[in-house]
Amino acid sequence: MNINECIVYMKEKHGDQKRKEGTLYYTHPMAVYEMLKERGFGVDFWKVGLFHDLIEDTDVTYEDIKKISSVEIADAVRLLSKEEGYDIGEYFQRISENYLAKMVKLADRVHNLSKMHLASIEFQKKYINETNKWFSDLARDTVFEKDIQYFLDKYREYLN
Repeated sequence: MNINECIVYMKEKHGDQKRKEGTLYYTHPMAVYEMLKERGFGVDFWKVGLFHDLIEDTDVTYEDIKKISSVEIADAVRLLSKEEGYDIGEYFQRISENYLAKMVKLADRVHNLSKMHLASIEFQKKYINETNKWFSDLARDTVFEKDIQYFLDKYREYLN
């Protein structure tokens, strides 16, 4: 699949799903894809960015993604997909060991942080503390380190 076909597929699979702020859900993977593209990452990163929520939020399976892309892309998407009862420490450990998943997870968090002001104060506090705990180390020495730090500084008053 070329990138345009991947975009069409992702939009079709997310369908009419909405984000918390009411926008169509597919705008989020599109923003992650654009961020990865702007920062010089290659096509595999773009595809993982587009597909990163498909297993978790749609009827798409690991096998489906493997068929339309590659094992590497499907593996990264699976790593990014939270399963019921997952252990957050193990989740981040696995992501940190896969560069594709790691960079997409960071782009995903940066985009979500950029929209965080639309959420409740309680959610913002929880989200910024989670970012501080899990993403500071993950982002260290990457192109996303300054972005993560920017949001931590911006919402410093919410940190425990």
